[in-house]
Amino acid sequence: MLERWLAYLKHVRHLAPNTLAAYRRDVELFRKFLAGEGGLEEAELGPAQARSLVGFLSRRGLSSRSINRVLSALRGYYRFQGRQIEGRAPAANPFGAIRSLKAPARLPSFLLEQEMEQVVNRPAGDFWQMRDRLILELLYATGCRVSELAGMDLMALDLKGRSIRVCGKGGKERVVFFGASAGEVLRDYLLARRGVPLADERALLVNRRGERITVRGIQGIVDKALRSSGLAKPASPHTFRHSFATHLLSRGRDIRLVQELLGHSRLSTTQVYTHLDIERLAEEYRLAHPHATRGGRGPEGK
Repeated sequence: MLERWLAYLKHVRHLAPNTLAAYRRDVELFRKFLAGEGGLEEAELGPAQARSLVGFLSRRGLSSRSINRVLSALRGYYRFQGRQIEGRAPAANPFGAIRSLKAPARLPSFLLEQEMEQVVNRPAGDFWQMRDRLILELLYATGCRVSELAGMDLMALDLKGRSIRVCGKGGKERVVFFGASAGEVLRDYLLARRGVPLADERALLVNRRGERITVRGIQGIVDKALRSSGLAKPASPHTFRHSFATHLLSRGRDIRLVQELLGHSRLSTTQVYTHLDIERLAEEYRLAHPHATRGGRGPEGK
């Protein structure tokens, strides 16, 4: 049943490999819980035992956020079983009435505009340096996920319109845009690419074997650029996406436009960046306003 469910998620829901691997681990952890309950079968699980799973996961050191992901996975797993097994009604889902735990709000990290420039503006002498610079430029300019960047095809590129069609979560396609800076690097990259032996001519970004670059390959390039930039704050490849959204909203762009560009299915997912911008503005106020500190003597108390 687990393999059938994962196959459904892969081929029908088009979930990412990392998500599928996480769901597999969640169900396997659930089965360890069942074994500790006297070898309870999945079909025998009731709401009371399902609620005790939360305590089991907590004792294993899982955070509220991780426990909620396990619960979400198991709700889907039992819904799938309810459709597959004759006589199993959807109402029999033992996790259907269990509410998710309240998780602490976690604002995504982002870089200031000058910090992003510090990371992106890198030398691009040979072809591989051009490719690395292009990766950084496109991540910031488009707000794409790393997996979407790796999956970009040459034929989906519109140089004149400075846009490219990408395939996002669930196989949903959308068009993203890039500016003059990324466009210049892209043109230089495409010209230099003509002299590179390619094993995959469809892929926009290739590795040193001429094959489509992998997500891990992009992550390694971005991590190297972040380390060499000398930034004091922690950052990751996904920080580019967070910075893209934060900078657009801070410049007054409509949140629904940002939602479309990010490929979010729900507006609430995008709204976290409005909170992020409020936090940033509050910090700028505390640092700059003469009455922001006790005594009204400025940020240094002088």
